[in-house]
Amino acid sequence: MRIRSMMLGAAMALTIDAKADEGMWMPSQLPSIAKNLKEAGFRGDPRDLADLTRAPLNAVVRIGGGTGAFVSAEGLVVTNHHVAFGVIQYNSRPDRDLIANGYVAPDRAGELPANPDYRLRVTVGFDKVTDTVLAAARGKTGKAYYDAVDAASKALVAECEKGDGIRCSVANMFYGRDFYLVKQLELRDLRLVYAPPRAIGNYGDEIDNFVWPRHAGDFTILRAYVGPDGKPADYSPENKPYRPPSHLTLATAGVAEGDFVMLAGYPGITYRHRTAAEFADQIEWRLPTYVAAMKALQDVIETQGRTDKEAGIRYASQLQSLKNGIKRFEGELEGLRRSDAVDVRRQDEAAMLAWLAKQPDGAALKPEIDQVMALIAQGKDSRDRDMVLALLASQTQLMRGALAIDRLSVERPKPDAARETGYQTRDEELIKSQLKQAQRRYDPRVEKALVTSLMLRYQTLPAVQHLPELDKVFGRTPAELASALDRIYGSTKLGDEAERMRLFAASPADVGKSDDALLVAARTLRPALLRLDDERKAREGDLLRLRPAYMQALIGYRESQGKAVYPDANSTLRVSYGKVTPLVARDAVTYAPLTTVAGIVEKNTGKAPFDAPKPLLDAIAKSDFAGYADPKTGAMPVDFLSNLDTTGGNSGSPVLNAKGELVGLNFDSNWEAVSASWMYDPRYKRAIHVDMRYMRWLIDKVYPSPALLKELGVPASR
Repeated sequence: MRIRSMMLGAAMALTIDAKADEGMWMPSQLPSIAKNLKEAGFRGDPRDLADLTRAPLNAVVRIGGGTGAFVSAEGLVVTNHHVAFGVIQYNSRPDRDLIANGYVAPDRAGELPANPDYRLRVTVGFDKVTDTVLAAARGKTGKAYYDAVDAASKALVAECEKGDGIRCSVANMFYGRDFYLVKQLELRDLRLVYAPPRAIGNYGDEIDNFVWPRHAGDFTILRAYVGPDGKPADYSPENKPYRPPSHLTLATAGVAEGDFVMLAGYPGITYRHRTAAEFADQIEWRLPTYVAAMKALQDVIETQGRTDKEAGIRYASQLQSLKNGIKRFEGELEGLRRSDAVDVRRQDEAAMLAWLAKQPDGAALKPEIDQVMALIAQGKDSRDRDMVLALLASQTQLMRGALAIDRLSVERPKPDAARETGYQTRDEELIKSQLKQAQRRYDPRVEKALVTSLMLRYQTLPAVQHLPELDKVFGRTPAELASALDRIYGSTKLGDEAERMRLFAASPADVGKSDDALLVAARTLRPALLRLDDERKAREGDLLRLRPAYMQALIGYRESQGKAVYPDANSTLRVSYGKVTPLVARDAVTYAPLTTVAGIVEKNTGKAPFDAPKPLLDAIAKSDFAGYADPKTGAMPVDFLSNLDTTGGNSGSPVLNAKGELVGLNFDSNWEAVSASWMYDPRYKRAIHVDMRYMRWLIDKVYPSPALLKELGVPASR
């Protein structure tokens, strides 16, 4: 059914085809599709979902790189095992391998501190600020436009963050058409309460990743703490549990095929409104190129880890992230090719432009759309080099730390509002935390090998993509590269945490005088990085200015087709709804929507990644499923499938039933729909969730924690 709705507060009313299986909806949109929600099976008041300060949405949090939810009045948070994997790895060492063995805190005192840069954020405000953000930008172009938007956003954020423990940001909706000020409470003291062993939390590892049927118990429970005064604080034994404004209630009944389900979370990014040229670039260059580069990095870490267990533990979280990213990109590439996405998008865009030519504003919008296309084409000129630089900054520890310390020395003398985003006073605590945690995630041999892999790739690029500064630091030949890295990593003192903290706190002048080899390298690279920043801002400024014309045309065209229009995901809180749904994957291949512990036994080989722990196998053999089994079949559920619209960032998102009770925890998508971040296909799009009955059973019967079950409001079965 189609209904009329005001989208994003705009004056234009849009026709929304609110199909239950599509849409990452802004909460403010939900009252406008209330009838659809009710018809799908929702029993609550959709108006409650529009208010971020009320239950249940104020119990949904952004944590780590994903989503989580409060599940007790004393600050317990449930999220995915893989979202909290960095916390587990941070607390592991060869003689206490929590990755392999899991962890059950014996009491509050036994809850283990997360890595210092791990954060939890609760959204407490979401206000439209488009006019304020764009006021000074109008009439400007390029970098001037970017700088005006940036300055206005920083001013809004600075005013917003005057409260204790508040973290704010400005979210861009519809690619520069609208802007929202997001206000979040940020908690910095998170502690590990309960984590299943790797062979439960990540059962099947990369073989099963993005695959259905699935049998992973991908969950972890943490607790949020605040200072004695109730305000956000760094870790301290004196801190006390945070008391959230609300928490979700765990359902005691499970789900069955056809049941209504709803999900709230922080999806990272989708690209469904991108141009046909960007679709082509993603398929023809970006995905295959990034997969190749990331596989080389994966090989480096695995090779080093085979001969050095401690190095393997230090890089376990990074390796897991690489493997997940590689498989996702491979699945996305396969899915987009299978759906002929480039041709489909080109035909769709051509039809949109033909429609636009007949509209009253078509002649005014078309020149701006043409400029968008030209800017996108220009981005190809340096994309290989830009990829190497991005990976150099994201896949290293000490190199990244040196670049951060050097950039801080440039930014600190400036007025705070003039400092680069990411290097303002508000960002320094996070930078400090990242510099601290490097101690448990760094090995000089591994980092040298990672940098070698990336820079050998750079050295093969055409001369036009080379940067003199990069050539000076790393050389132009493999022999020069090896010599440079031996010298830099052989003499740097940044491997010592105290030295990193000293330089972090040092004056810009003192940092500038340092002769540490890594800092000298960062200082040498600085002019090139600043130059590239300016070029990027000029391009992004023009895209921010011009893309709204493309979006205006696309929204108008979609409206004429009666199709759903919602913003691409951008890490802001979204809601999707649907049903527990089977999957018809291909001819004669149909999957049921629920798996059971029988599948764990069937897959078990005794060897990773199908090496189910003995306590789990013993408990399954006992068939003691009372209070948890499916009432119709008597089987013990593990995971279930729905048609909820999800993407990366939705990991850990709570899945609720029609009454708003927690029945599942989102953790993956199926292989057939990995490409849904670019192109949505309701035939194949499914989301994979941990059944909360399985989580409760594990906590009760396999790795018991009666106190935890009691706090969760679901005491152990008798």
